[in-house]
Amino acid sequence: MGCLDNLLTPDRVLCRLDAVSKKRVLELAANHVALTELALEEDQVYSGLLERERLGSTALGSGVAVPHCRVSGLRQPLGCLITLEEAIDYDAPDEVPVDLFFVLLVPPDAAQEHLDLLAEVARRFSDVTYCQGLRDAASGDSLLRSAVESEAA
Repeated sequence: MGCLDNLLTPDRVLCRLDAVSKKRVLELAANHVALTELALEEDQVYSGLLERERLGSTALGSGVAVPHCRVSGLRQPLGCLITLEEAIDYDAPDEVPVDLFFVLLVPPDAAQEHLDLLAEVARRFSDVTYCQGLRDAASGDSLLRSAVESEAA
C-alpha cells in the first residue's frame, strides 16, 4: 500500500482549480481541508502553511510544490492534492510555474513521520510520467485514481 492512498480521500482532491497566486492556492487548500476535517480551523491551517512558505518555497521544481506544516488538533497526517488550470509563480528553484500541489498536514508531534512522508511524496512527484498523469486528469475522481493507482505500479 502506498503513501498517497493513506493520505488522500475523494473529498481532498481538487482538480483544475483557478488560482492566481501562492496565497490563493494556500487559502483554497486550507478552506477545503477545514470543510472536510471538522477538527481543523481554516485560519490555523492557512497560517501554518503560510508561515512555512515564509521560511522558503516548498516548490520542488518541474511545476510541483509540496506545501506542508504541522497542525495542532490533527490526529494523523493528511494530504490534499490540487491541480491548477493555469500554472502560477511559486518561487520555484528552477523558476518553472507550479500547477501541481500536494498539501501535507501532520500532527505537531510527528516529526519523523513528517520527514518520511515528505521524502515519499517528493520521490513520487519526481516521476515525470506520474506527474503527467495527474496533470491529464479532468476530474477529481480521475485525479485521485491516477494518484493512487499509478503509485502502486
